[in-house]
Amino acid sequence: MRISELGEFGLIERVQEWTREPGHPVNGAVSAACRAVVDNGDDAAAVAFVSDQVTELYTTDTMVAGIHFTSETTPWRDLGWKAIASNVSDVAAMGGTPAFALVTLGLPADTLVDDVKELYGGMTEICREFGTRVIGGDMVRSPVAFITVALTGIAAGNPMVRTAARPGHLVGVTGPVGGSAGGLRAMLEVSGSAGTDREQLKLIHRRPRPHVAEGRILVANGVDSAMDVSDGLADDLGKLCAASGVAAVIRADGVPAEPALKSVFAEDWLDLALYGGEDYVLLFTAPPAVMSAVIGQLPNSAAVVGEITDGPAGTVTVLDPDGSTRHRSGAGWDHFG
Repeated sequence: MRISELGEFGLIERVQEWTREPGHPVNGAVSAACRAVVDNGDDAAAVAFVSDQVTELYTTDTMVAGIHFTSETTPWRDLGWKAIASNVSDVAAMGGTPAFALVTLGLPADTLVDDVKELYGGMTEICREFGTRVIGGDMVRSPVAFITVALTGIAAGNPMVRTAARPGHLVGVTGPVGGSAGGLRAMLEVSGSAGTDREQLKLIHRRPRPHVAEGRILVANGVDSAMDVSDGLADDLGKLCAASGVAAVIRADGVPAEPALKSVFAEDWLDLALYGGEDYVLLFTAPPAVMSAVIGQLPNSAAVVGEITDGPAGTVTVLDPDGSTRHRSGAGWDHFG
């Protein structure tokens, strides 16, 4: 069946069924801090906060067919997962906990209903894992498929921001980078050999895992400068530096990467790690004493990759192990570049 046969309201009814948790009342709690008092299906969703001692977070992201994904590289179920994951990662970068999601879909009329069901299946999977829910949204007819997710979150106290990096801070990441870019390249290389390492990279690209728990560790230890790595480590650090009015140095021998990435792309794994994007680990800065305490509480794949310096705002220099400046051979994601 195609969605043109089902109709907009018929499809909305299906979505309500696909996103309703078994035994979940309309005003059921998603977390101890907030609850939905008007659920999916009304003009707007309504959320009540049990306590006013929280900071509300809001983020949104859009994925467009042919720009951010293709049917050849991203099955519908994985697309649903990634659409939520990118927003959950934004909340994690602020040190928060994801709460509720609104989903806007643009779909060609000949889209299969089963494909939309798969899309929401992926969204439901990640929502269950991270304690959030889809509680509303919108649907429109579109010549190309797109999905926009708006996500709310909550944080206790002040969120981490991009404007708080200072000279003398060390730069850290909460996990390996480059795996998603490696997975995309592995899918696009028709002549690429098969193997478990390539399959692992593909999974990393299709099913990124936001670092929500890691974000809470950062906040608990007094980190106040962070962002997620969505457009590439070097470029995202440049954005953080520009916002803070500082410069930075990345030391290539400190950049963590998945063993599978180094195995499959032995010659250029570092460029993928520096400029690949869609890793959704957290990039953060902190004074040396704070960094030392934080790194000891994060997973073993977390690492210190450089330091914040004085210099032209937004400038990031990458140094090879011998201390020489590394020539830039890639670029992070730019929607209009």
